[in-house]
Amino acid sequence: MSSILQYTELYRDNAELIDKGSAPVLNKLRRQAFDTLSETASFPAKHTEGFEKTSIEDLFAPDYGINILRKNLPVNLAATFRCDVPRMSTLTGFVVNDAFIPGHDIERKLPEGVIFCSLAKAAEQYPGLVEKHYGRLAPAGDATVALNNMLVQDGVFIYIPRNVIVERPIQIVNIFSSPIPLMALRRILVVAEQGAKASILVCDHTNDTTQNYLSSQIIEIFAGPGSDIGFYDMEESSPLTSRYSRLFANQQQDSRLLVDGITLANGKTRNDYTINLDGPNAEAMLGGMAIGSGNQHIDNNSQLTHTAPYCRSNQIFKYILDDEATGAFEGGINVSHGAIKTQAYQSNRNLLASQGARMHTKPQLLIFC
Repeated sequence: MSSILQYTELYRDNAELIDKGSAPVLNKLRRQAFDTLSETASFPAKHTEGFEKTSIEDLFAPDYGINILRKNLPVNLAATFRCDVPRMSTLTGFVVNDAFIPGHDIERKLPEGVIFCSLAKAAEQYPGLVEKHYGRLAPAGDATVALNNMLVQDGVFIYIPRNVIVERPIQIVNIFSSPIPLMALRRILVVAEQGAKASILVCDHTNDTTQNYLSSQIIEIFAGPGSDIGFYDMEESSPLTSRYSRLFANQQQDSRLLVDGITLANGKTRNDYTINLDGPNAEAMLGGMAIGSGNQHIDNNSQLTHTAPYCRSNQIFKYILDDEATGAFEGGINVSHGAIKTQAYQSNRNLLASQGARMHTKPQLLIFC
């Protein structure tokens, strides 16, 4: 049975429960997502264009549980997560599987006007703001995006108002904790208004390293004119934890976006980065680092599109692979018609520390200007 079929049947049989456990704004995309998946034969398989070394179909094929009933699964936050960065003080929220838990006294510590809370809660309290941005960057016709739209029930919402500077980093700690194999549908929505500035740190951890887990994560970042956003994503999970994370960002005039993805411990990982420099003089910096050993698999794919003139982008990904670890990098730079005076750079540097390690790299450049 196709992995898509098991999820469409799950939704069809439990649509009322899923809608009840979420918010109306999130529920609006579910039926369209169900229709999209019903017409899709399968997820991308290995060796198809853009997925030469990673099968998304195989990632989603196992029969993972999904917490449709929104049960509170026990987790010891203090034992699972401890930040070892000296003198680092963050505004912290936790995502246990797929449920957001705010850190202690978080609302009092946030600057005035800044929102950092559960996506489901934000969709209830600020429906207009969330509906304006939710699902606007992630393409609804894409199968894995549709799967997330169909089944997601919570996530993280971050809003930085105009000209507000958030001095302390905002930290999201993702934790897997379940006595059975589990898939978590995760969602992060970041909206930075004109002149806003913030740093966001996301880190993945696994509480029970003996269970199989899958993270399906969609990230949408709206960088308003003149905003400055740093997004740092660190994966330190377990050999039985797989992840498919997709980041979609749109940058307006004079905005600056830094995205940095680091994989230290994992099972199988695929990260997609889609960034659109949509306003003049925008700047994007995309970096990635992977350290793999054993049978780890790390695949990064980037597509940076320059649609406006006078924009700058820089990509650099570095891998160190040992034992039987495998890595892949496919990076694209797309310069659209009218995107004059574009400056775009891309580099992929790899070190294979054993005879069994393997690396696939495929840089690409398309110029239509």
